[in-house]
Amino acid sequence: MLVGFVFLYLVLSIGIGMYAATKVHNARDYITAGRSLPMYIVLAMVFATWFGAETVLGIPATFLEEDLGGLISDPFGASLCLVLFGLFFARKLYRMNLLTIGDFYRQRYGHKVEVIAGIAIALSYLGWVSAQVTALGLVFNVLSDGSITQAQGILIGAAVVLLYTLYGGMWSVALTTFVQMIVIVLGLLYIAWLMSGLTGGVAPVIEHAAQNGKFHFWPELNAVAMVAFVSGLLTMGFGSIPQQDVFQRANSSKNENVAVWGTVLGGVAYFAFAAVPLFLAYSANLIDPALAAQWLSEDSQKLLPELVKAHLPLFAQVVFYGALLSVIMSTASGTLLAPSVTLSENVLKGWITRRNLSDHKMLVMTRWVVGVFAACVTLYALWALDRETGIHQMVENAYKVTLVLAFTPLAAGLYWKRASTLGAYWAMGLGLATWLPMEFLAPEADIPPQFAGFLMSIAGMVAGSLLQRRPEHVAAPHHVHQRD
Repeated sequence: MLVGFVFLYLVLSIGIGMYAATKVHNARDYITAGRSLPMYIVLAMVFATWFGAETVLGIPATFLEEDLGGLISDPFGASLCLVLFGLFFARKLYRMNLLTIGDFYRQRYGHKVEVIAGIAIALSYLGWVSAQVTALGLVFNVLSDGSITQAQGILIGAAVVLLYTLYGGMWSVALTTFVQMIVIVLGLLYIAWLMSGLTGGVAPVIEHAAQNGKFHFWPELNAVAMVAFVSGLLTMGFGSIPQQDVFQRANSSKNENVAVWGTVLGGVAYFAFAAVPLFLAYSANLIDPALAAQWLSEDSQKLLPELVKAHLPLFAQVVFYGALLSVIMSTASGTLLAPSVTLSENVLKGWITRRNLSDHKMLVMTRWVVGVFAACVTLYALWALDRETGIHQMVENAYKVTLVLAFTPLAAGLYWKRASTLGAYWAMGLGLATWLPMEFLAPEADIPPQFAGFLMSIAGMVAGSLLQRRPEHVAAPHHVHQRD
């Protein structure tokens, strides 16, 4: 019966997405929803897109295995990203009337920088979207008591998300996300209320966690630990800023104030509500210590779903899995659309033709790229599954490439008048040349590879921009000697 309810919910989500497709008349509708969305929908999109599989399954698993300090990248870094983007980036970018974040790099630095940034941004999504479809596979595996393998569940989940994202684009993301946010908030609060009844309240759970050192947050007072701490915060805190999904939500707003405060409030709401899955998962230590010990040794990501199945009534299970599927699908749809749009607009469009594509052809191409990217994501998720890569780790890894390649040119381009095309090349080149070899040869170095790459990208931007002389400052030679 539980599987039947979940199936009905999936059909409902597909139906909402297909209805949204009727609002798509051109590529701009598909990508930005006509820049017409009000505050409550923008806030819902920001919250629900970031409140993904890693928040309900990955973050609690990391918290159970480590402590609060293990969550520095998410939710702390992720929330920081949204607040910073809203306060310092949203208004400036909204006024530029761009279609994608990649368009900024073209306008500021030229087409070649646009292509490099577009590829980097798109590649960064492989890990994030894969984490969502991996979580869908896990949910179907748990729901079916193992009858559906996690690999088969990944294929099913990817197909469902692709179906309603492919046709409706940003309109599908907006409408389905708004419904899914309601399910997420009400559903998880209801489950938390039931769990607190089994634990004797919230206080005993907090006391138990404190006694076991789970609220340890700050690093040790030595250089290596502090650099690792800051690096974890900035990888998502800065690396998530030059992302199409963050930009796309702000850019779909009906005005710039909605773009700013919808993003900021969505980030605050995300940070506050991320505590709920932590409470739910840690409750297992009081409700069923044997179950907690079993899944901590086998796969801590499955602890919360198994706890719900074992100790809550059928209606509560339906609510929980409905909320969990809402969490995952809202994130998966938005993060599937974002890189596909970036590849279409900022990479493929220039390679296919030097002329402007017709609006209809652009829409068709974008939908094709959505389908191809979904296939790539599914293959990556299956590959990562064999290597037992955790959902939280997959999400963390996603932002290293944008931290190293895309953040510095974006921030410098908006706030430093001297930032130049040469500076952008140097920032990207030095950042990549530092980060990538370290990632493969010295991943456990005292300075994390992505942090070293980030610092070198800043140095490259400064050096390259100062070395490139502006045309208006180049003095004409006093004498010109010509050879006969």
